[in-house]
Amino acid sequence: MASGPIPTRAKSSLASTPTAWLKDRKLPARSRERHESVIRLHLLPTFGERELSSITTGQVRAWRTVCLTRTGEPTVVKAYQILRAILNTAVDDELIGRNPCRIKGADRYDVPERPVLTVAEVYAVADAIAPRYRPLVLLAAFTGLRFGEMASLRRRDVDTEHAALMVRRSQAEMQTGALFDKAPKSDAGVRPVAFPSELLPEVKRHRRPEPTRPLDGFAGAGKDAHVFLGSQGGRLRRSNFRDDWIEARTKAGIVADVHFHDLRHTGNTLAASGASLRELMTRLGHSPPAALIYQHEVSGRDREIADRLGSMIRKTRGDVDS
Repeated sequence: MASGPIPTRAKSSLASTPTAWLKDRKLPARSRERHESVIRLHLLPTFGERELSSITTGQVRAWRTVCLTRTGEPTVVKAYQILRAILNTAVDDELIGRNPCRIKGADRYDVPERPVLTVAEVYAVADAIAPRYRPLVLLAAFTGLRFGEMASLRRRDVDTEHAALMVRRSQAEMQTGALFDKAPKSDAGVRPVAFPSELLPEVKRHRRPEPTRPLDGFAGAGKDAHVFLGSQGGRLRRSNFRDDWIEARTKAGIVADVHFHDLRHTGNTLAASGASLRELMTRLGHSPPAALIYQHEVSGRDREIADRLGSMIRKTRGDVDS
């Protein structure tokens, strides 16, 4: 069936469309920056000067094939998703009659299985890394928190009485280097997460405001100060921390290309023994609505998960130093 004549406005090029398209969308600052970068680097060079009505499915397919030879599949998938969304809006606005982004499977990719560290390997990396980052590694592995969530923790977010972390925000880093704390993507992201009490001695030493020993007191001073800081006492940055992580991973004899984010996968895997899917989702901040009751206090089940992780630590490490 014919879609009818294309409106005159369709003669506008793709280059004139993304700015208005982005302006109409409510996006976090970091997501907006990423969208702008993808549009600038991967869409405009090919489609920027083309009229919207002239873009065909064949051209989109050819563009995607070339992109896959130049950059990683996740980036190409994101670029395709943005292009499709822009052109969907053009359809809604009656600028074009049909969206040419009709390539089956182009909007997703299979995420490769990431490596999982053993408890012994986690401690090997923690033993090898700079002392100020040791609790960062251990807590990330046994709570499953993201790097941004760890970097945004304040002193008041650490409950040493109940051995728990209160996740309230996540740090994001712009391409300009600017850092800011953002709210979680959903209400489920605000949550308490219990950690093994076996880690308490190290956490307490890390938080001491007046160091009594050379390796103590790496956190900032004051209840609103950040728990984890960079080597020069400034904000912890993913880009600066990466070299410390790789060096420690190498010293620990970890052959696989393990990223810091893989500690989240490790924590989820270790916690999975005896935990329900809902409990794991709650712990990781991916809770369905039925599980939101866990947000307001550390549930008994989450404490049990942390205690099981603690038993793994004791089994691997023996008695934990106090």
